[in-house]
Amino acid sequence: MTQCRTNCIEKHLRSAFYKLGHSVSKYVWCFFTIPLILSAALGLGFYFLSVNDANDIEEQFTPIHGPAKSERAFTEKHFPTTGSEFSGQRLYTEGSFASLIAVSKDDNILTKIAFQEILSLDEFVKQLNITYPHNVAVRYDSLCVRKADSCFPNKILDFINHSLVTRTEISYPVMNGTFIGVVVGGVKLNQNYITKAKAIKLDYYLQEDNDEMKQRNLLWLQTFLQVFPNELQNQKNITVSYFTSLSRQEEFEGNSKRIIPLFSITYFLSIFFSITSCMRFDCVRNKVWVASLGVVSSGLAVLSGFGLLLFCRMKFAINTANAPFLILGIGVDDMFIMLSSWQKTKVKDKVGDRLAETYAEAAVSITITTLTDVLAFYIGILTPFRSVQSFCVYTAIDVSTVPDATLPFL
Repeated sequence: MTQCRTNCIEKHLRSAFYKLGHSVSKYVWCFFTIPLILSAALGLGFYFLSVNDANDIEEQFTPIHGPAKSERAFTEKHFPTTGSEFSGQRLYTEGSFASLIAVSKDDNILTKIAFQEILSLDEFVKQLNITYPHNVAVRYDSLCVRKADSCFPNKILDFINHSLVTRTEISYPVMNGTFIGVVVGGVKLNQNYITKAKAIKLDYYLQEDNDEMKQRNLLWLQTFLQVFPNELQNQKNITVSYFTSLSRQEEFEGNSKRIIPLFSITYFLSIFFSITSCMRFDCVRNKVWVASLGVVSSGLAVLSGFGLLLFCRMKFAINTANAPFLILGIGVDDMFIMLSSWQKTKVKDKVGDRLAETYAEAAVSITITTLTDVLAFYIGILTPFRSVQSFCVYTAIDVSTVPDATLPFL
């Protein structure tokens, strides 16, 4: 009875890896130096890391063709916010802005003392300038959204000033045809007039007409976040909270950068476990150096894969920084498989024969698991989230290079 052969693929793979094992033992320095040189060359791609860094929250962590984006485009078309039609309440995005909330330390912020401190903060923001490339000084009044040839105003300041000078009351929530319900907080009313208020909100909107203007806005907002906290030390009658359109992004990147160093602990534990697991009191069976080089090979895989993709201008999202830990786990797992296969070979055989047997036994399973891992990550590229796509592409490339980096060392 004819038997069905199921090892037609494995048989050829074992034969090929058996020959590879003999080649490694024969040309050991070629297989040792070429991966090092190649990894070093590809590692130069990290020079472009800052250029390919992509951590915009909306771009990376929202669906590429999500319904919200098409609906926003519809709103943008029918409710424009440029020119004389600008209104902060009609913005279809957060826009580019800086915002202050002044809270009275007493019961009422509608006093002359508190108002003078609010005016000083308002003047500070308007006088804040930056030095753009080519030593061009840029102030808020050249960046602000304009209405009638002047910056879009915080009318609540005019209303408070008029009230304090003429001793008239401020109507709520509409004053002289302007809705002030969103800029005055903690309100106490006498009929429709404000008797006391706890907080005042000031908004400073910036133009976003072109890319150059956006770059100036970014620099101005970064300067604002750096220097404005120092100005708050001069306030005695109010406490001020501030927020900008850049704040969420800055906090997101800051938290990510603070978390990434903690991964060093997990890396240390994984490497420590890998090396100590290969320690033996028998000098012949001791594989500490092999384990160490196995860890190094995983690092070379990350260096090569990341560098190659950075050379190709592949965007690098912050969550992709988790990939090296996954690659380390896969590389260490492959190392243990290789060591296990090596220890099953006959001690009295030649090193070349033992290495060939090790490759024939272990490399087949390593290749199959690697292919399934790579396939799984490439399927992940189909997701509509750019951050997930970035993670899957970088991880898939690194996983595919782990065996190439691991086999020569072992």
